Amino acid sequence: MATTQNDVLSWRGQTLIDAHDDKIGTIEDIYLDADSNEPEWALVTTGLFGTKQSFVPIQDASERDGGIRVPFEKATVKDAPKIEPDGALSPQEESNLFRHYGREQDDASTRAGRPLDTGERGGPGRDTSGPNTDDAMTLSEEELRVGTTEREAGRVRLKKYIVEDQVTQTVPVRREEVRIEREPITDANRGDALDGPDLSEEEHEVVLHAEEAVVDKKTVPKERVRLDKDVTTTDETLSDTVRSERVDVDDSRR
Repeated sequence: MATTQNDVLSWRGQTLIDAHDDKIGTIEDIYLDADSNEPEWALVTTGLFGTKQSFVPIQDASERDGGIRVPFEKATVKDAPKIEPDGALSPQEESNLFRHYGREQDDASTRAGRPLDTGERGGPGRDTSGPNTDDAMTLSEEELRVGTTEREAGRVRLKKYIVEDQVTQTVPVRREEVRIEREPITDANRGDALDGPDLSEEEHEVVLHAEEAVVDKKTVPKERVRLDKDVTTTDETLSDTVRSERVDVDDSRR
């Protein structure tokens, strides 16, 4: 269904969606056919911060609950020829766009698309923008828009391995040693002393015992270890160049 200027007046600022209802970007401006004055192109901003701009044909665009739908793939729009939206499209720029979207261009048309005006502004002024301007000039400036995006910063693995340490401990050990005890002959032990021959050869044997230090090992669980994550926040300073418009007065009377 053909669209008219009345239809597209409210399209600026709305979401542009592709043939599969995937979001492409935000409609920044509408361009009219210079011959028929009918809506022809939508300038859509894409990218993380809306820094990329592409032109999309809107002859077959239609309104949906999610925004304005065009019969093109999202990738097709993003791969469109890069054209600076610095005024009306040149014939060559428009030809390149028609070729990219597989559309035929009217050979009789030599005037390219121009941005849509929302209404007659009227007034005595005349400048390079056209005869129908007011007596004021709009000054604009770029604003730096920063944000964050998440990426993988690295990976940490918890790895268990075996090391050997030399451990030294002291343990007391006991051993038996022999000593000779002598006791005089008394009435108490005289009987034991005279029990036997007067003279003889004898041997007495005593078994000696000693402790030896020995080592034994067993595995004992000591603790459990796991990986966890903490989030810390630091400040990073970003800088870029932004442009702004200024005005000078050129007085021809000087």
